[in-house]
Amino acid sequence: SVSSIVPESCLLIVVGLLVGGLIKGVGEKPPILKSDIFFLFLLPPIILDAGYFLPLRQFTENLGTILIFAVVGTLWNAFFLGGLMYAVCQLGGPGLNHIGLLANLLFGSIISAVDPVAVLAVFEEIHINELLHILVFGESLLNDAVTVVLYHLFEEFANFEQVTIIDIILGFLSFFVVSLGGVLVGVIYGVIAAFTSRFTSHIRVIEPLFVFLYSYMAYLSAELFHLSGIMALIASGVVMRPYVEANISHKSHTTIKYFLKMWSSVSETLIFIFLGVSTVAGHHYWNWTFVISTLLFCLIARVLGVLVLTWFINKFRIVKLTPKDQFIIAYGGLRGAIAFSLGYLLDYEHFGMRDMFLTAIITVIFFTVFVQGMTIRPLVDLLAVKKKQETKRSINEEIHTQFLDHLLTGIEDICGHYGHHHWKDKLNRFNKKYVKKCLIAGERSKEPQLIAFYHKMEMKQAIELVESGGIGKIPSAVSTVSIQNINPKTVPLERVLPALSKDKEEEIRKILRNNLQKTRQRLRSYNRHTLVADPYEEAWNQMLLRRQKARQLEQKMNNYLTVPVHKLDSPTMSRARIGSDPLAYEPKEDSENLPIITIDPASPQSPESVDLMSEQPQGGCSGLPPSPEEDEEGLVMRVKEEPSSPGTDDVFTPGPSDSPSNQRMLRCLSDPGPRPEPEEGEPFIPKGQ
Repeated sequence: SVSSIVPESCLLIVVGLLVGGLIKGVGEKPPILKSDIFFLFLLPPIILDAGYFLPLRQFTENLGTILIFAVVGTLWNAFFLGGLMYAVCQLGGPGLNHIGLLANLLFGSIISAVDPVAVLAVFEEIHINELLHILVFGESLLNDAVTVVLYHLFEEFANFEQVTIIDIILGFLSFFVVSLGGVLVGVIYGVIAAFTSRFTSHIRVIEPLFVFLYSYMAYLSAELFHLSGIMALIASGVVMRPYVEANISHKSHTTIKYFLKMWSSVSETLIFIFLGVSTVAGHHYWNWTFVISTLLFCLIARVLGVLVLTWFINKFRIVKLTPKDQFIIAYGGLRGAIAFSLGYLLDYEHFGMRDMFLTAIITVIFFTVFVQGMTIRPLVDLLAVKKKQETKRSINEEIHTQFLDHLLTGIEDICGHYGHHHWKDKLNRFNKKYVKKCLIAGERSKEPQLIAFYHKMEMKQAIELVESGGIGKIPSAVSTVSIQNINPKTVPLERVLPALSKDKEEEIRKILRNNLQKTRQRLRSYNRHTLVADPYEEAWNQMLLRRQKARQLEQKMNNYLTVPVHKLDSPTMSRARIGSDPLAYEPKEDSENLPIITIDPASPQSPESVDLMSEQPQGGCSGLPPSPEEDEEGLVMRVKEEPSSPGTDDVFTPGPSDSPSNQRMLRCLSDPGPRPEPEEGEPFIPKGQ
């Protein structure tokens, strides 16, 4: 019940304090955590466990933010704290006047770095979300390079009589040498470990040994040349893991996993217990002004650094860091055993105030671990900060995540923007084409893992079936389906699905993740600014436009010429219909004596357009009565012929059907006139009624 309130790291320090007090009470001298033991034996297992099982996706996606916090934030903390402590020493009285600027800057560089051991111990218990965890933990891992550079730099400057500009420039350049040199050493040893695991198929027992051996050699080689050993361990673990796991057996993978967890847990326990014991056993020099100022300025520098850097980072991040996230990042800057060990390494000859530095460092460690470590969990619950998902992601989520990666890669290619996904895709292709063939054994680098796993499970099921005595003889190449056909079983009423073990489920998940659809192979990179114009494209577009216009015109003509017949038409509609279909109202050869009505089709709405040319029968037969055939014929209408108007279309040559009157009639068809009125009669009788 106590561990649910107090973090394990606090309880272990309390145990160390009790053990140290007991040893001192007996009259013996308690052991002190020596720096060599800490840096050579206790720290590497914790860093290797963190680097080997590093969540690579979250780490790479937030690498820019982590680097800004780790490099710029640590530099700000070191110089801000060192400068203010120098001012405090100058104003603090006779006991502090002798501490110079370089000594205060060295103290600031020791106390400013966030400790990965303390962060791991506290953050894994509160189950914070992945983003905040990787930001704080990534910062604690990568700020080692800054701490190592500043520590050795100010330690060397303390021995100089005068520090020149060239020394400062060389010290600045040494940061890149230390950080990039550590990464390079780690990558070299990681590749060697992956290459060695190709040839261990006949000696499975010693496979885990190579992982530990080469990782530890990377750490020692980096420390030998004063490079960053933590960066070397992280790089070696990240590089070797995918290739080593493809070569080693499943049992070796399980051994590596649990041995690393156990080893790091033991180291973490010993570190915090030794911190408590060393607190009791060490020599202390308490100065209230120095200790309280150190604690206060540590908190102020951390808060100011996080606020300013987050304001700058949020200008470039898609997922912004909220004020709650900023508070957790600032509050989670815990100090730990690395600061204590670096302080313990100081030499009495050049730093006579070493005991006072160690006392202030232990005070800051205890405050951050006890006060901040114990209160961060209630604060996370109070602020309702998003927690970590306890369950694993489903295969559906993994498929959609990879699909979005491919989609974003394609979008970046089309836009010509070489972003994060583009370079990730390039690296994956280079890895698959060249690196895997060199570092992964045999056909495993070429054969799809899904097929290999299917064969493996099929063979295992057949062997189990034979051993159980179900079948006497099975052909060598027989599938599971054929086995079921050979020995049919009665199907139970309720089908019970076999429960997969966790290891097998994890293996299936990994195979499906690795064998999902990869991004398509591009022939050549292009963007919209460098596309070559097609010479035939313009002519083709013009031809399509002309066809489309002709089709639209034909549709309009069909709509105009196929007007549905109304039961009762107005005079205007009747005139329009007569003008549109003159053949239906042509006079017959023997109907010359009928009166002729001429219609002006240009204005069918006006009643003046109807003109009775001759109401009397022509041809000198006025005295004769009309014949019954002529009575049945009714009135004959003819279109009044007019000269061509000057407004006709000059583009097309008028044909026999393109007379000016017909063109005027077509123009009038678009306006059929007002709606029919019921009081108007039918003045014209069409032919055939």
